[in-house]
Amino acid sequence: MKIEARIFEAIAVFFIVVGTIYAVATANYYTGPEWAGIACLYFSAMLSLLAGGYFRFVSRRVEIRPEDYDDAEIEDGAGELGFFSPHSWWPIAVAIGASLFAIGFASGNFWFAIGSALVIVVAATGLVMEYYVGPEKH
Repeated sequence: MKIEARIFEAIAVFFIVVGTIYAVATANYYTGPEWAGIACLYFSAMLSLLAGGYFRFVSRRVEIRPEDYDDAEIEDGAGELGFFSPHSWWPIAVAIGASLFAIGFASGNFWFAIGSALVIVVAATGLVMEYYVGPEKH
C-alpha cells in the first residue's frame, strides 16, 4: 500500500504545482484570475492527498505485500486474490438504475430521477447482501 500512497502524493504535488502556475498565469491576464480552473486544480490536489493519506494509513495496518518490495518478482504475488461473484445480475441492475437516474436528472424529470435512485439503492443492497441469504436460497 505504500507505493499507492506515494503515487497519489506525487499526483497531489503535481496538481499543486500546476495550480500555482495556472493561478499566476491567469492572474496576469487582462480579465483576472480564472477561479474555476484554480479551484479545480487545488481540489484535485486535495482529493489525491485524501486518497494518498488513506493508503498511507492503511499501509500501517496491513501486512507487507509483494508490491511493497523493490526486488519482488511477479510470482511473489501468485495465489488467491479474493472472491468475485461469477454470475451476479445485480451490477447490471445498478448500471441500469444509474443510467436512468442520469437521464432523469439531465432531462429535468426529478421524480423519475428519485425513482431511479430507489432502483440504485435496492440493486446495491441486493449486490451487497447477495451471499448473505443462506446456502439453501442459491
